[in-house]
Amino acid sequence: MTGTLPEPFAGWFAARGWAPRPHQIAVLAAAQAGESVLLTAPTGGGKTLAGFLPSLVELATAPQPGLHTLYVSPLKALAADIARNLTAPVAEMGLPVTIDTRTGDTSTARRQKQRAEPPNLLLTTPESLAVLLSQPETASFFAPLRVVVVDEVHALAGTKRGDQLALGMTRLDALAPGLRRIGLSATAAHPAALAAYISADGRGGGVRRVDVTGGAPPTIEIMLPEGRLPWSGHMGLASAPSILARIRAAGMTIVFVNTRAQAELIFQALWRLNTDTLPIAIHHGSLEPEQRQKVEHAMAEGRLRAVVATSSLDLGIDWGGVDQVLQVGAPKGVSRLLQRVGRANHRMDEASRAILVPANRFEVLECEAAIRGVAAHELDGDPPRPGGLDVLAQHILGTACAAPFRPDDLYAEIRRAAPYAALPRRDFDDVLEFVENGGYSLQAYHQFRKLFRDSEGYCQVMGERVARQHRMNIGTIVAEPMIKVKFGGRAGGTLGEVEEYFVRGLSPGDTFIFSGRLLRFLRLRETWIEVADGGTGEPKVPAYAGGRMPLTTNLAARVRAMLHNPATWPSFPEPVQEWLTLQKSLSRLPGENDLLIETFPRGDKHFLVAYCFEGRNAHQTLGMLLTRRLERAGFQPLGFVATDYVLATWSARPPHSLAALFDQDMLGDDLEAWMAESSMLRRTFRNVAVIAGLIERHHPGAEKTRRQVTVNSDLIYNVLRRHQPDHVLLRATRADAGGGLTDLTRIAAFLARIKGRVRHMALSRVSPLAVPVLLEIGRESVRNGEGDDALLAEAETLAAEAMGSLAPTPRQGRLFG
Repeated sequence: MTGTLPEPFAGWFAARGWAPRPHQIAVLAAAQAGESVLLTAPTGGGKTLAGFLPSLVELATAPQPGLHTLYVSPLKALAADIARNLTAPVAEMGLPVTIDTRTGDTSTARRQKQRAEPPNLLLTTPESLAVLLSQPETASFFAPLRVVVVDEVHALAGTKRGDQLALGMTRLDALAPGLRRIGLSATAAHPAALAAYISADGRGGGVRRVDVTGGAPPTIEIMLPEGRLPWSGHMGLASAPSILARIRAAGMTIVFVNTRAQAELIFQALWRLNTDTLPIAIHHGSLEPEQRQKVEHAMAEGRLRAVVATSSLDLGIDWGGVDQVLQVGAPKGVSRLLQRVGRANHRMDEASRAILVPANRFEVLECEAAIRGVAAHELDGDPPRPGGLDVLAQHILGTACAAPFRPDDLYAEIRRAAPYAALPRRDFDDVLEFVENGGYSLQAYHQFRKLFRDSEGYCQVMGERVARQHRMNIGTIVAEPMIKVKFGGRAGGTLGEVEEYFVRGLSPGDTFIFSGRLLRFLRLRETWIEVADGGTGEPKVPAYAGGRMPLTTNLAARVRAMLHNPATWPSFPEPVQEWLTLQKSLSRLPGENDLLIETFPRGDKHFLVAYCFEGRNAHQTLGMLLTRRLERAGFQPLGFVATDYVLATWSARPPHSLAALFDQDMLGDDLEAWMAESSMLRRTFRNVAVIAGLIERHHPGAEKTRRQVTVNSDLIYNVLRRHQPDHVLLRATRADAGGGLTDLTRIAAFLARIKGRVRHMALSRVSPLAVPVLLEIGRESVRNGEGDDALLAEAETLAAEAMGSLAPTPRQGRLFG
């Protein structure tokens, strides 16, 4: 096999006792034939080497100055890791190849050097590529480019970052005709859609698919906390002793969690128990880049026993020394679980070892369903959606910042990007008009005029000031405004960033947990807060908007099927089996395709619990629509709470005629009325407006606060709804409402599925299955140092109430212990 490789590559492989894998040779052969490639292979299969091998061989055979290969990764850390791993073999083989990275963390001096002397291999992110493509020298910089390698394609296609990259690749095709593309993916629920995404025509043409099957199946088990199994909560802190024991028994462990707040709490819980002072670190996206890089280097050098991490370490970084992965909290999807499990061993031929640590009883069901989904090779995830019009607006302005363009030419170019292959000309023209002058309702305002057309029909940018502000605002990740956390004054060390809204709730002397430390808030400065170590009182934990991943549709269907089929229950731990058995005897269990609704009185309130299993985002929207209907029907709703599994409302009057409440016409007048006043829709519009460039958060020498951005976007939202309801940004907002925060597409499918299948159980008291969601209501209202004790007492009360008048047997007693 090594005979197909030229020297010095064949000798380099042989000296290490290695041989290239068949799929690596297949990618090389496709590249030598001038074809683009989509490679899907299990984690540890050498995808990254396969992606770079053709470029290294080509540059070794025929060295060239300037940029030859552009590698695009969704993670800055991944780009830096690949650069580290490539540098050694390039040096060992003496290849005439230069390598560098370009991300948001790259210094100004290095960026200037890259422009003057472009490296052969440049490793970057979608955002940094968009910045490069907006520069006046972009044509000469990218002219020598021959290859674009896109890593973790499945994590980009179907997202706004993926839309941005797809548009960028069509721009690169125009600047460097004949460009080849290589897509690398570990999981592919929709491989044909990924091939279309990688292709130069947006439809899959000219792409050779190389699919690698096999590999050792992962070993996945569930670990429960010692003692009682929690009814509710999603942090998993009760399992900290068991987690630390697993860390102590292994070499290197990644402890994955689902949110940054959870990462801080789990790290603190482990550190309090860590009497052996094992080297344990924390890694998430709000920490300073220098701190994250220190952790990554320590992992690569084998100096850590564990890292508590969020999705910041999800993707393809090659931590070869990781022995096991722990997932604290339910994984929310099979594909996501496989991605995280693959961080252990990172070798295709050896089984990755993972331990799932559910935080509550419903999460036990989800973890078991996820394990079965992995065994069945059932990848989940929705197919890529059409490209966002807000991203298109950003791209059009960026294109003009680099050089003038003709609208007809740019429209034809954009249609070659898969997310925009079906883009109607009307949408393109409306977006272009918006970029030019803001559209009909906003054209009188000078600040929205960003392009003009010259006498030859070219669109040109309205001056360097517009171009400069555009480059400062490039990107599709609309995070909440952030405030830096520093020790002491301006010159103090920076730990990272927290969201502005969290800072507004702090008073001097308050304590909070961040960067794995207990900090005391001193004061707020212009763009940072001063903190000191230590303090007293119950510490707060910064939470971050959009941090929670919803339960996927496929995994939710598996959970419903397992609940409905008692034959699957023996795989559950005994407390869960008893819980479900008691539910079946006192009420009923949710069906695979129906909707179980329970109603019962408690105190002076009447509760409605709907077992929808459609994810937290969809349930939040359903809750808002349902409470409107309850109010109109005279039931006097008082509130609702949503989890990934259940929606619960409480009202002053007992609700009835429940099937009508969940009729499909909920998405008619109720939806329109809700959209008119919904803060979630306004927030969606705010994000769209920021991405499209209508509202510029970053200005030279000034940052807009969240309040300024919100006030501006709300004013514009009201103007457009009143005077131009078909404005392109309102259309983009409605399209975004189909997923994301509102998840209307999923709600529509849910309402269609349950039509004629609503099962109502009118109970005299809370059911066993409803106990967790009632505890979530308690969790929302308990916010003091006695919170855990109060919730524990409430759990015992609710559990006893759910038992009703049943005689307490030993088995039933263990249900609550």
